[in-house]
Amino acid sequence: MSGAYAMGAGFGMDWLATVGPVLLWVVVLSFVFIECALILGLFLPGDSLLFIAGLILAQDNASDIEVWAMAVAGLLAAIVGNRVGYYVGDRTGTRFISGRDGKVLNQRNLDRAHEFLQRWGFLAIVAARWIPYVRTVAPMLAGAARMEMRRFMASTTVGAIIWVPTLVLIGFYGAGLISHMPWLTEGLIWISVLFCIASTVYGVVRYRKETRKPAADVEHPA
Repeated sequence: MSGAYAMGAGFGMDWLATVGPVLLWVVVLSFVFIECALILGLFLPGDSLLFIAGLILAQDNASDIEVWAMAVAGLLAAIVGNRVGYYVGDRTGTRFISGRDGKVLNQRNLDRAHEFLQRWGFLAIVAARWIPYVRTVAPMLAGAARMEMRRFMASTTVGAIIWVPTLVLIGFYGAGLISHMPWLTEGLIWISVLFCIASTVYGVVRYRKETRKPAADVEHPA
């Protein structure tokens, strides 16, 4: 038992000592995939989670090989997720988003994302990795617009290679800079984990509220 999982045992959460590493992989890869493939991903803390994963791996004294394995697995999950998002857009278009009038899911934000994609094309898919709303919507828009598959996959792969490893490695090697202050590292990890949990719960609640607001049910001034 070591690192972040030893902390869990100290707080009466001994189960972290055995399922911690597996749970970390499952959560990170699942969140990355969902954020890149499904509308629910709009409300999940994908960027924060990748950074937190790097912190936890550093606290657990993971090897460089383990960290890079996490980064590679994460970028593959991002690529597959975007491929699924493209398929959804190709099959269903953008009716789900355009038919809502929430603060996030609405025609206005959809138009902004579409304009960004139209203006920058290939580079938009690459840059979209760093823009939360566009990151999730861009694959769907590309599919709905029948963007050439090879071009889309090339751009989304480049974006994933830049996005996932960068955040994981910043968290991992950044933690090394404060390794001489273990209390600060442990505190930062727990704060980050609690933030991620709170953000996820808030995101799911927000998603449910957004999907309950069809545009047709909203009264517009004459």
